[in-house]
Amino acid sequence: MRFCPHRSPLFLLLFFLLAFSSAANAVSAIHVQVGAINSPGFTANKLALDFALPAQPSHPQLNFQTQLVWHDKTAAKENSRMALQLSCAAITNPQVGNWRCERGLLNAERIKAPFSLSFTTKNLNGQPQISAELSLLDVNFSDAEGLHAGEKVAAKLSLNAFQQSRIWHWQSLLDWQAGEVFWQPFYFATGGHQFKANGQLDVLSAQPSLTLDNAELQLKDVGAIQGNARVSLSDNTLQTLNINADNLQLAPLYPLLLKPLLDKTMLNNLEMAGRANFKATLHNGKPSAFELDLQGADVEDKNGRFALYKINASIPWAYDESRTIKASYQGGHLLRLPLGAANLSAELNRYALTALSLKLPILDGALDLSEVSAAWIDQQWHWHLRANLSPIAMSDFSQALAWPRMEGKVAASIPLVTYSAGQLSTDGDVQFQVFNGDITISKLAMQTPLGLAPRLSANMQMRHLDLGDLTRTFSFGAIEGKLDGDVNNLQLVNWKPTRFDAVFKSSDGSYPKKISQRAVENISSLGGAGAAAAVQRSFLRFFKQFNYAKLGLSCQLRNDICAMDGIESTPQGYVIVKGSGVPAITVLGYNRNVGWAELLTRIERITDSNAKPVIK
Repeated sequence: MRFCPHRSPLFLLLFFLLAFSSAANAVSAIHVQVGAINSPGFTANKLALDFALPAQPSHPQLNFQTQLVWHDKTAAKENSRMALQLSCAAITNPQVGNWRCERGLLNAERIKAPFSLSFTTKNLNGQPQISAELSLLDVNFSDAEGLHAGEKVAAKLSLNAFQQSRIWHWQSLLDWQAGEVFWQPFYFATGGHQFKANGQLDVLSAQPSLTLDNAELQLKDVGAIQGNARVSLSDNTLQTLNINADNLQLAPLYPLLLKPLLDKTMLNNLEMAGRANFKATLHNGKPSAFELDLQGADVEDKNGRFALYKINASIPWAYDESRTIKASYQGGHLLRLPLGAANLSAELNRYALTALSLKLPILDGALDLSEVSAAWIDQQWHWHLRANLSPIAMSDFSQALAWPRMEGKVAASIPLVTYSAGQLSTDGDVQFQVFNGDITISKLAMQTPLGLAPRLSANMQMRHLDLGDLTRTFSFGAIEGKLDGDVNNLQLVNWKPTRFDAVFKSSDGSYPKKISQRAVENISSLGGAGAAAAVQRSFLRFFKQFNYAKLGLSCQLRNDICAMDGIESTPQGYVIVKGSGVPAITVLGYNRNVGWAELLTRIERITDSNAKPVIK
């Protein structure tokens, strides 16, 4: 039996009913072919439907196959094709209006879905009613792009509906029992999740719509998310949405839902704990309000960059009115610097956040932020702030960063910092007071500071740094005096230097200038093997320290090569330390060009006290 391609696909249903009619007792098989069925999203070609009607007591069997062509609306790639087969090993009709498909199978190139289906129709008091239950067992699927896949999925889907006037009232339950699913970017390792909902379907009115009156998503180990929504079917837009979630567990929520969404940000490798409440409202397809409450939350970066513990926060937002954020935490760290307890407050006004001042306790000091402002404009963040770091004990500071022990205090003044479109810049100089001297950073700018490969450029000026404090800190050997330094055209890529012009030399002025024998040896190491003092070794046995007039060293870094120089040139090389008085010593350097990696290795050997250069 064959039908022309232009005939309505309703003939498929007619023949299905015919197969079970009393007039069809003499028919043993029915074969239906349809050339094509077209729709805006796909075309089904070469449709073939076969009914096998064996003699009793065997049950009828159904086989259906077609060639699907999915239409790519963007025309960015070729239309995809898929051969699809569907079969029911046994079709039963235990009572009027009740149909069952036993041992069903949906088979395609990347889909294998065993199933069973039960479908019932009734008419109660003139109201049509339907109910259906679909059971999936050991389903496997994937796609060619690798964006979606499932393995050994088991689930049950039930649907009940009745028609009143022109509106269908329905309720459904999806019980995902087992199996793992990857649905880009989310990965669900196990089942145990449920979704239930009820609502109305109106397809006959001038404004067709789908309404969810009550919906609940139960995520295993995480908690429940309730909501309601309305979708316009005329243009497939979300008109309204209300979400409410209480007592969500952050520890399992982060890897399940948050981490995939934060994959390309600095928040992509966190460990979280505590609880959260969340509410959100959308109106006419746009967000109108939300509120996030954190209760005893812990957030820790597994890369060791930051952590906040015991966070309690109320973060409300409304599109049409300003709201106040309040947050507190009991402790944490920023780049391993311990943070003390803090209470913070800020104003949210639509897509802008402002705070007159924020105080973040750090060690025995604090970082005071002022003129804090952030705004979300054109799908990008723009913000600015000023900051001052009150004096912090260098001993605690260095210990927290696992640096050599330092003495004294460190303080800083940071001018207006602006971030816009991935660019960070400063309106003025950053000032540090350290080693009893001053460090000034000017023309500071960064590109993608929160990205995977940030770029930094700046100039640095160091004045009157105490060489005694500096050399004691890094086990360099004792040097008395003061040091000036200039690092211009500094460029870092992913926090590694790629270019700079650095000059370090004795500060101007009158002050004691002495250098120990160990410091002489270490400075000589920087100039390369054989770099030494122009003094006979016999003198070095008797003197542990020497006088010097001035010292200096420079490096111009280009293409991973450091072009080195000193305070003056000689036929053999350059002078690093120029002696004065008795006992005096002069240290020469001979290597003009040194690989940057080799220079870092020499410095590391010095600080590890492993350098043993030859002194002449």
